[in-house]
Amino acid sequence: MIKGIPNHIAVIMDGNGRWAKARHLPRAFGHRKGAEALRELLKAAIDIGVPYMTFYSFSSENWNRPQNEINDIMGLLRRYLQSELATFHEAGIKLKVIGDRSRLANDIVALIEEAERQTSSNDKLTVIMALSYGGRQEIVEATRNIANKVKSGSLDPDEITSDLFENELYTNDIPDPDLLIRTSGEMRISNFLLWQLAYSEMVFVEKNWPDFSKQDLLFAIEEYQKRDRRYGSAAETA
Repeated sequence: MIKGIPNHIAVIMDGNGRWAKARHLPRAFGHRKGAEALRELLKAAIDIGVPYMTFYSFSSENWNRPQNEINDIMGLLRRYLQSELATFHEAGIKLKVIGDRSRLANDIVALIEEAERQTSSNDKLTVIMALSYGGRQEIVEATRNIANKVKSGSLDPDEITSDLFENELYTNDIPDPDLLIRTSGEMRISNFLLWQLAYSEMVFVEKNWPDFSKQDLLFAIEEYQKRDRRYGSAAETA
């Protein structure tokens, strides 16, 4: 185990399409290669000793992509959930999926629920997959839930705190990420974990996601270890 590793690493897996385009391949090939990269990275995370990892798998905005690409991604998701469940269980991986499941096909929701149920007691690594997820959507939903409690009289507005708000988020039982990694050289968070990333360190990697390796993960962790995390406080002076 590496000393000072982040407790929770969030990853924006960007660049599958660009990886495929650079090789004159259909975008679907990039998504498949990206799934392979994810499989290898989970093994690396367990070796390193990372307790939590969250992956931005399919955003709420991704529903605006061409339907044939959406179909390819959803087909890949089905196969991944079916083929990797035994591997997850054997490796001690606990799976949690966050996002708007109402937009997912019923059979995919059933596969997610079964995977969550079967892996619920595992404790080597908790993997959070953000599917049909948007940070703004999550905050709006949490706000609506709180507003309904106020409206019903079960909650006094003066009782609303940051902790109470966090309890209404998809990630209410998960620590905030210490480190965010984004691949493909893009330097933005793209509506991902807007509340939870408030004090996260960020590392942007030039490689496209399918080329991201254990060594790249180690590099990002080393960069994180160099950071002085002050959570808004002033730096100490000598």
